[in-house]
Amino acid sequence: MSMARPGTGATRGVLWRELGLVLYAVQFLTRIPVPAWVGHSATRLDRSTRYFPLVGALVGTIAGALYWLASQWLPAQAAAVIAIGAGVLVTGAFHEDGLADSCDGLGGGVDRERALEIMRDSRIGTYGTVALVLALLLRVVALAALAPLAGLLALITAHAAGRTLVVAVIRFCHYARTEGLGKPVSTGITRSEWLFATGSGVALVLASGIAGLFALLAAASVAGILLWLMLRKLGGYTGDGLGAVEQCGETAALVLLAGWTR
Repeated sequence: MSMARPGTGATRGVLWRELGLVLYAVQFLTRIPVPAWVGHSATRLDRSTRYFPLVGALVGTIAGALYWLASQWLPAQAAAVIAIGAGVLVTGAFHEDGLADSCDGLGGGVDRERALEIMRDSRIGTYGTVALVLALLLRVVALAALAPLAGLLALITAHAAGRTLVVAVIRFCHYARTEGLGKPVSTGITRSEWLFATGSGVALVLASGIAGLFALLAAASVAGILLWLMLRKLGGYTGDGLGAVEQCGETAALVLLAGWTR
């Protein structure tokens, strides 16, 4: 007669719960299908933020694998467009939309109320268009400067770095609205979850070696400037602002890695 080892059921329960959080983070940040049992829950969204850098690495791996594959037959510039485009498709342009809306609001709003109103508008304006085009161009040009394998690793690093910064902003900054997409997680991230996300983010950016750490620093510096503008004008961050932070961080990290190889 066999007996279950003590703690086996509890261990399975913990692993199942963590798997659910990983899948919830995938569901929230990407268009990748997940099982229906994952469901929707504000509490689960809070807890899933610890896995945001991991999901970023997943997106970077998909885009990077396509860059490596396309580079075997196509010019680097064409392969880079395919890879960056794949990243946009996998996330449903989730972060790009946030960048565009944030730049429209910060650039066109004369005061806090008007800026927040503009950011709610689904239409894209001049500031948003320019920011989006420049961010995409910078990423394509930077990626095309990298060899296929280096480009794959750089995309993993850049995407992980961008999501790591998002978790830090949620943890330490104030949410600007009384409701919105980012509201459920605005007060729900614990210190241990932030430390887990940061630790895993640092580990993931090391895919590019020591250069990955400098890429993370560059990402934090550029995203920090945008965050300072948001805090100064809006009094906090918004859901769109989180997308803008990710985009600034991702772009800065990729540009630094491209320059590192020269």
